[in-house]
Amino acid sequence: MRVRFIVAAAFGASLFRPSVVCVAQSAADSAAIRATALDYIDGWYAADGPRMERALHPELAKRNVFSDSAGRSRLIQMSAMTLVQSTRMGGGSRIPAAQRADSVKILDIYGGAASVRVRAATWIDYMHMAKYNGQWRILNVLWENDPPRR
Repeated sequence: MRVRFIVAAAFGASLFRPSVVCVAQSAADSAAIRATALDYIDGWYAADGPRMERALHPELAKRNVFSDSAGRSRLIQMSAMTLVQSTRMGGGSRIPAAQRADSVKILDIYGGAASVRVRAATWIDYMHMAKYNGQWRILNVLWENDPPRR
């Protein structure tokens, strides 16, 4: 009985003990993450395939969920190769400069992982980046288009 009480008390105390694990975020990592996000979005606007490719991990998955005319959810998927080729074929170069946006917000960094939000012309990209062979690369992108104007 006494052993159960001690175990229960220790477990209960652990629930109220703050357990904070801090991982240092360097200014260099923040700058590199921001530069990677800008290579991605500004490379898209400039139709600069090599710049886009530099930002992406080769196994990138870029996705968007949308509703078709019947209201059913559909998934659009792009690979790194598709995105780089689309960039080389003109990408976002047809978007007027006045409508282009490229604000980058680093949402979180933990060790070699980061979550980043990019505000683009008519959409928002939510990115997962990883430090891969010493370089920050985009592994996943989920994008959401702005609602249609009425």
